[in-house]
Amino acid sequence: MTNSPAPEYSAERFDVAIIGGGAAGLSAAIALGRSLRRVIVIDAGRQRNLPAHDAHNILGREGIAPADLIAAGRSEAVGYGVTLADDAVSGARRDDAGFSLDLVSGAVVAARRILLATGLIDELPAIDGLSAGWGQTVLHCPYCHGWEVRGQRIGVIATGPMAEHQALLFGRLSDQVTVFDHGDVVGAEARARLGAMGIAVVGGLVERVLADGPRVQAVVVGGRDHAVDAVVVGTRMHARAEVFEQLGGEVTEHPLGSFIETDPTGRTALDGVWAAGNVRDLSAMVGAASGHGVFAGAAINADLVDADVREALASAVH
Repeated sequence: MTNSPAPEYSAERFDVAIIGGGAAGLSAAIALGRSLRRVIVIDAGRQRNLPAHDAHNILGREGIAPADLIAAGRSEAVGYGVTLADDAVSGARRDDAGFSLDLVSGAVVAARRILLATGLIDELPAIDGLSAGWGQTVLHCPYCHGWEVRGQRIGVIATGPMAEHQALLFGRLSDQVTVFDHGDVVGAEARARLGAMGIAVVGGLVERVLADGPRVQAVVVGGRDHAVDAVVVGTRMHARAEVFEQLGGEVTEHPLGSFIETDPTGRTALDGVWAAGNVRDLSAMVGAASGHGVFAGAAINADLVDADVREALASAVH
């Protein structure tokens, strides 16, 4: 599937420009397309879960490869008349009729409303060797990847407030869980709770993670290799909010990163701008992100209907 040539979508004013073509963005596009809205999805192919082999907790599509899920969603969206632009936004501004988006390709997209479904960036702890296994044997979510490492030797690298929580959840899946207190964040009470569940705590800075390609082999602390089959980390999660900030918005800080604050429908503090998926909810898995997208799509459609009614009434008066 190829994106539309720039002249085709540069000459059109869309009802909605969706920035980000993951689960949230494509779900919103389908909901809007089914309401006969003119929709463009601008996507640079940077979905957060692409390094993973499989996506889970998706009813009817359990274990599907993330890339295959996106391909299916793109095909469904096109079936409802949605335009796909394999591109990225380099600049955004308001105009009298809504918004103008400058794309890296040089095209300019005009739209009445914007939906940000740009996701987030995971910032891994600065530990040598850790990034090589990200999404395969270096994990963060027990619900996304835990079943796949059940019964294995799991090392939890503690760098923040969620480490104990992660260790206890992965402890449901294996009796070989060890916490490496890299950030000196595991206090006496937490150690007692972990110990009561048979989870050992190793103090000291993690020097490196040894790996063979994407498969981790050991966590090195104090010159000693601790053999592991999987490593669990807590990342700093930063919303991809460049467009939001260009339009005058400010991200909300969170103990685990940053996000774009919205109301329950995904409406942001900026008039005409919605957000869906991980950019507004750091904890949203694929199914939840998709739900966010459908809900935001429905809300945007209703907002546009209301705007059309107000415009028609104003025209009738004149």
